[in-house]
Amino acid sequence: MNMFLSSSFADVLDLFKEFVSEDLVGKSVTFIPTASHVEEITHYVEAAKSAFSSLGIVVDMLDVSNTPFSAIKDKLNKNDYIYVSGGNTFFLMQELRKSGADQLIIEQIHKEKLYIGESAGSVIVAPSITYIEHMDDKAKGTSLSDNKGLHLIEGYPVPHVGHVYFNESVEQIIKKYQSSLHLLLLSNKQAILVSGTDVTLKG
Repeated sequence: MNMFLSSSFADVLDLFKEFVSEDLVGKSVTFIPTASHVEEITHYVEAAKSAFSSLGIVVDMLDVSNTPFSAIKDKLNKNDYIYVSGGNTFFLMQELRKSGADQLIIEQIHKEKLYIGESAGSVIVAPSITYIEHMDDKAKGTSLSDNKGLHLIEGYPVPHVGHVYFNESVEQIIKKYQSSLHLLLLSNKQAILVSGTDVTLKG
């Protein structure tokens, strides 16, 4: 497994370049902005797009909410990397499941394709997303039957540590879950690097 998990992708480009350590020019990324569609603040989507473009990576947009399964599969197969943006984690998980993209993404990651998560896109790789309800409105996942995550790692990423807008939510999560879950606290200037079974915090 090969994963780069961030709170704010545009803020950790140097860590990303160091992690990937290959020529990025001409590579392509399947860019999934779906989590942002139920949020009022979405500037991070454009910031991430610009960040990829600045590295010479071709951005191929994919909204899993309104794309047929076969087209989702084609894009995920074709492109070099997978990126999942921030936004609402519960809505994102709902749409990934409804479309079948959740299983396709897991398959690609197990084939060693690089997965890049930002905020909600990082949270979904945990065993469960219940803990993030202090940060995200779970009511936006109206048809979600349970809060299972993709369970690609054993830890639980907590994005935006130290961020003025999110810090109260972060503190609530820590207070409630620090004794029961392996929380991976992540500021906007840090990244969680996953290589095989190794999980490392950088920055």
